[in-house]
Amino acid sequence: MDAVTAHGHESIAKGSKSFALASRVLPPALRDDASMLYAWCRYCDDVIDGQDMGHGQIADYKIGQSERLSKLRTVTTDALAGKPTDNPVFAGLARVVKTHNIDHRHPFDLLKGFEMDTEDRVYETVDDILDYSYHVAGVVGVMMANIMGVRDAATLDRASDLGLAFQLTNIARDVIDDAKADRVFVPKDLLRAAGAPTQADAMLNPAAWPALHAAACAQLDIAEQYYASAKVGIKELDFRCAWAISAALKVYREIGQRLRDAGPQGWEGRISASKNRKIVLALSAVGSSYDAEDCRRDAEGWVL
Repeated sequence: MDAVTAHGHESIAKGSKSFALASRVLPPALRDDASMLYAWCRYCDDVIDGQDMGHGQIADYKIGQSERLSKLRTVTTDALAGKPTDNPVFAGLARVVKTHNIDHRHPFDLLKGFEMDTEDRVYETVDDILDYSYHVAGVVGVMMANIMGVRDAATLDRASDLGLAFQLTNIARDVIDDAKADRVFVPKDLLRAAGAPTQADAMLNPAAWPALHAAACAQLDIAEQYYASAKVGIKELDFRCAWAISAALKVYREIGQRLRDAGPQGWEGRISASKNRKIVLALSAVGSSYDAEDCRRDAEGWVL
């Protein structure tokens, strides 16, 4: 294993225990490439948000965001053009994109999502947050599917759906943490429907949390539609890839379920599943990897 590949594995191990666990069942070469893609995504997200592996946000992270985004675009452009780099993050991205013939527009779609962060975009509607979620997560699902050999449009759409479900779940879990950073991602139409505040400072008042929780659960209901749709595409994958994606789906969906069960008090800590529980979910994913007919029935009637 060279330094670029090793850096990818180190990044996914530190940045996401859920994704790291799921990736362990991939064939070794695909595991390497998935880790290198994750490392680039994680690095770019951290640069924009002033964090380290998604944690420890600096107080003045907004200062210089646009300039940092511009630099990310420049270095990404150079890497994809084949220019030499000693940065393992961008060397890994270039290697993965070339190996799997990934359309260059996909990495830049992700950076477009981070641009929405720098512009403090306001999410008025569900369609608004779905647009954002595609750019910061759905397109990652597309690139992961490319790594797994998927090229047909229908299956790539299902891979994007899984990214959407992950992001919608993330947003619901992180409502209060985001509010502390003066960010609101739950769309205002869901907040108003639940009688919840739409401004970040008001969300920090625990008295508002029951209404906020109702809005977050409404968003989780939408995520469920995309989880169901994503399951349909799993049947197109090889067994080990199908197992890995099914495991990631089960582990991430558990986060949303735990938030539902915990109620507003769930935001007093960080919603997560224990390591043992994640292992149980990952093992249970073996039997569901090819349950395509059930997936179709679950998804029937939803507009995706």
